[in-house]
Amino acid sequence: MNSSFALFLTRVLCAWALCGVAAFAATPLDLPSLDALVDYRPKIPLRVYSSEGILIGEFGQERREFIAIKDIPEIQKKALLAIEDARFYEHGGVDFKGVARAVIADLTGGLKQGASTITMQVARDFFLTKEKVFSRKLTEVMLAYKIERTLSKDQILELYMNQVYLGQRAYGFSSAARIYFGKPLKDVSIAQAAMLAGLPQAPSTVNPVANPKRAQARQRLVLKRMHDLGFITEAQLKAAQTEDLHVRMEGQSYSAHAQYVAEMVRLAMVAQFKDEAYTRGISVTTTVVNAEQEAAYEAVRRNVLAYDQRHGYRGAEASITLPAQGTERQKLIEATLAQHPASDRMQAAVATSVTPQSLRAVLANGDEITLAADGLRWAANALSPKAPAALKLKAGSVIRVQQDAKGRWAITQLPSVGAAFVALNNQTGAYRALVGGFDFSASPFNHVTQAWRQPGSAMKPFIYSAALEKGYGPGSQVNDEPLTLTSAETGGQPWTPQNDDDVYEGAITLRHALALSKNVAAVRLLRAITPQYAHDFLPRFGLDPTKQPVNYTLALGTGSVTPLQMAGAYSVFANGGFAITPYLIQKVVDARGALLFEAKPVAVAQEADRVLDARNAFVTTSLLHEVTVSGTAAAAQKLGRPDLAGKTGTSSDAVDGWFAGYSGPTTAVAWMGYDEPQSLGGREFGATLALPIWTDFMRVALNGKPVYQMPQPPGVSQVAGDWVWDEFQNAATPNVDLDLLQRLKDLFGSKP
Repeated sequence: MNSSFALFLTRVLCAWALCGVAAFAATPLDLPSLDALVDYRPKIPLRVYSSEGILIGEFGQERREFIAIKDIPEIQKKALLAIEDARFYEHGGVDFKGVARAVIADLTGGLKQGASTITMQVARDFFLTKEKVFSRKLTEVMLAYKIERTLSKDQILELYMNQVYLGQRAYGFSSAARIYFGKPLKDVSIAQAAMLAGLPQAPSTVNPVANPKRAQARQRLVLKRMHDLGFITEAQLKAAQTEDLHVRMEGQSYSAHAQYVAEMVRLAMVAQFKDEAYTRGISVTTTVVNAEQEAAYEAVRRNVLAYDQRHGYRGAEASITLPAQGTERQKLIEATLAQHPASDRMQAAVATSVTPQSLRAVLANGDEITLAADGLRWAANALSPKAPAALKLKAGSVIRVQQDAKGRWAITQLPSVGAAFVALNNQTGAYRALVGGFDFSASPFNHVTQAWRQPGSAMKPFIYSAALEKGYGPGSQVNDEPLTLTSAETGGQPWTPQNDDDVYEGAITLRHALALSKNVAAVRLLRAITPQYAHDFLPRFGLDPTKQPVNYTLALGTGSVTPLQMAGAYSVFANGGFAITPYLIQKVVDARGALLFEAKPVAVAQEADRVLDARNAFVTTSLLHEVTVSGTAAAAQKLGRPDLAGKTGTSSDAVDGWFAGYSGPTTAVAWMGYDEPQSLGGREFGATLALPIWTDFMRVALNGKPVYQMPQPPGVSQVAGDWVWDEFQNAATPNVDLDLLQRLKDLFGSKP
């Protein structure tokens, strides 16, 4: 007996055995309960959305979303049935014709066909292992009959199309459509439906991300079957065979760049629901606005890269010794690049040939690229024969490259500097946008909420605000001349504060002093109101007093704040004197749509909640507006708006760069600095580092918004060209360190 005939005989006997099983199906033996099917509760992951409902994050081992059979498009059902079970609506759970076809195909060398129906696959996926033994197959058949008696055909198909694994951690066709094509299942084309239908056979290895060529071959087989069965026309077949599917690569599944936002939500949900957060289908709607989130992301990336470009190329990320051409070389390149994942459009590559004029490299997908002179100009020093060994590029160097709009490749590098940006609705406290760093995948540390940094001159507005309560005004004058505080005043060593530009103007107004961020003027003002008074004033703004010094360096921002704290603090000025509580989560629902939580935001307006006199907020805003007109943030005027207010900040030795500001209902804060504190450069300031991020964001956030004019509160008037509180109109506006006695005290170093 030859082997082919033996195989044929075995198949026939198995087929007849299955027929025999059918006779006992009416009274099955010890079969499991079908409760898991009747009351289907799939493990649906935690999903996080923007305020408009755009998916920004997903957490759970299984990427799954349930879709009712009535909402599954007909073309997707037909594509699946064509390749998996064309007689699904005709058989009773076991397709004996299908078994016969499989036997014949095996013997004739034709297309390999499975004999398992969709009902049998449901039985296997829910209750059985994939072990290929006769006893398991027997139970599978008996279960299939039981399922067919319990559920309708549509119910069975609904279970299958929601439960089946389709690669890339995608379970169910709805999830797979979003993951592979970035669209809801109802919008898939014939070609895309065929691609999805071909995945159940080998989802991990034959999917369009893991193996595009094999996935396409499988898709074409599905299309042919659909045509043969009359599901699609000849014209539809030809169009589908040539359609570009636009498959999304892994890591590009979300429409918004909001990984730090999604992580904040994940932590909150796990704290509330523990491990169930990942399986019960919780959906969280945040307050972030997608357009503003994207603007914030792009602003941070663009300006961090601009800073990095200003400070030169640092060399390769890593280096390997390339073997000779062959499989070993290819595998080493693939393994190396797997350890250097892409950062948005910045891809890692291994250089294979390097000269001062050109560089050839291999990308993670195996493509070979060539960088010409223009694309290498920035890294010219690393291509020179005289380059230091630590800098020099050579074959085996792991580099970063990026393609421009015209398809030209250029060398770049991952920045080592950190950054943060946050925007709040200063009326309600709702987050509008948040970017906790340059790349979440590289570092999940959220600088917005976790980085305690020195604010530098961004702290000065709070000193000026405290001084307003003491009777000082924008027109009060201060002596901008060198000053030395004695040991008696400092409680330690004598201290001589200095202006950053080492320029001193003599008698100037407080308005001018804040606009140009005069350090000496700020110290004199703090000395006039006392450090203790200013320190006690800070909690009004939500600033942590334990993080701030009770000495004269408070005026120069030597304490510690987070970007989020600064956004909340500046919001008090922006909204007329009310403290806000930032919140991110707008609504939480479960898989069935039941409401678990909903925020009830109320715009700040209750006088009982006031923390700052409305006149103080109004006058301080006028001072901060001056900063954006004639001061250190005058570059903000390129936005072409008269309703901007804010303050730059640069800590000692330019370790931190800040800009905190607002317009209308939006307050935003940008920061840049190294995680391991070091100078950002002698020519870098908050105005060069953080202000460009802020303006790039505000250009989008304020687009089309009307100009906002803060209403003038009662009790404040203009006198001699500047604002004065009414109770101080008839009194001489106090000046700072300008009277003769004070000048003498400064001269002789006595305590005033």
